[in-house]
Amino acid sequence: MTSPTIVIKTGREKPIIQQHPWIFSGAIDQVNGDPQPGEIVTVTDKKGRFLARGYWNAKSQIQVRILTWQDEPIDEAWWRKMLQRAIEGRGINHIAYERGDNDGGAYRMVNAESDFIPGLVVDRYGEWVVLQALTLGIDQRKEMIAKLISELTTTSGVYERSDVDVRGKEGLKDSVGVLWGQTPPELIEIEEYGNKMLVDIYRGHKTGFYLDQRENRQLISEILSTDFSGHCDLLNLFSYTGGFSVHALAQGGVNAVNVDSSYDALELAEQNIRLNGFDEGAHEESYEVIQADVFEYLHDQAAEKKQFDIVILDPPKFAHNAGQVDNAARGYKDINLNAFKLVKSGGYLMTFSCSGAISTDLFQKIVFGALADSGRQAQILKHLGPGNDHPVALTFPEGAYLKGLLLKVY
Repeated sequence: MTSPTIVIKTGREKPIIQQHPWIFSGAIDQVNGDPQPGEIVTVTDKKGRFLARGYWNAKSQIQVRILTWQDEPIDEAWWRKMLQRAIEGRGINHIAYERGDNDGGAYRMVNAESDFIPGLVVDRYGEWVVLQALTLGIDQRKEMIAKLISELTTTSGVYERSDVDVRGKEGLKDSVGVLWGQTPPELIEIEEYGNKMLVDIYRGHKTGFYLDQRENRQLISEILSTDFSGHCDLLNLFSYTGGFSVHALAQGGVNAVNVDSSYDALELAEQNIRLNGFDEGAHEESYEVIQADVFEYLHDQAAEKKQFDIVILDPPKFAHNAGQVDNAARGYKDINLNAFKLVKSGGYLMTFSCSGAISTDLFQKIVFGALADSGRQAQILKHLGPGNDHPVALTFPEGAYLKGLLLKVY
């Protein structure tokens, strides 16, 4: 049976030919046939020449999400092929887990558009897999996808955490629960560069953990092991479940202050710290957990002229779309301005934005503005981003959402 056809306006074909995976409603000239929500459609130019194939959703501003630029069927074999390519593309992480190395057991397996499967996020936590269906086309196929993942990997169960705001734009409600296999435990223990962490896949942010910060957490360990021979005061802001602090405490001689607005996150942070043997007052290491609004906390600490050797700023997404960029920029500047004031001369600021609407260049300009107002000096030691389990398709720059700077401050 011939699939419905989406005809693109003359002059609007270029992004499709260049393999950008989104087709917005404004680029569509006409719809031939009666495509049902989530149905596979063929995309052509006005002369009927094949351009791509993807899934349809008339309720979304992005009406077609492209799956292939080849004239090929989108059947179960296609989904298996693409999932296998993404999973095996994780290289050392996939190999490490399959051979029984716990340190390979927590990583992103499928990164949506950047793995050429729009709308699908799949994360691995040990023997458990968590799936997010962000779009209607994926939501309709999630049971099949879960079954294929179970066949392509060693897993005890696939759990769904499709409870993100973006689903509303697709006309979808939240959906959580077991898609395949057994029910996961309340908390899953993973290992990251030798440090143990507990993950709550039921209530935690994203799919339960910030897997994209794995390499940056390890970078803190490297800084401490090479640049600090004595005591280090570390301030971990928007600390969530304490990942950066666990890595820091493992190096010894660290006092880690964790600040977050979520009581539940801080409670799990304490569990993670104790899980690694850092009981309060029992070692040269120490820690605090403080429930507070980070903006207010930063203002108060700056007013009191508190000082730290390392300050980490890992805030949640401030800009969800282009219309929120100006307000987000003000928020980023405010927290970075006060963070600069808290860093000891010769100390470090590690600062991030996970807002896709904030470009790398804009983020650097915002941080520069904060520095200028602070009266401090700083050097960029490293531009930061996620690890290689979060690839970004060269044709989809929007996938580069996480950006950061490691700064030496004077």
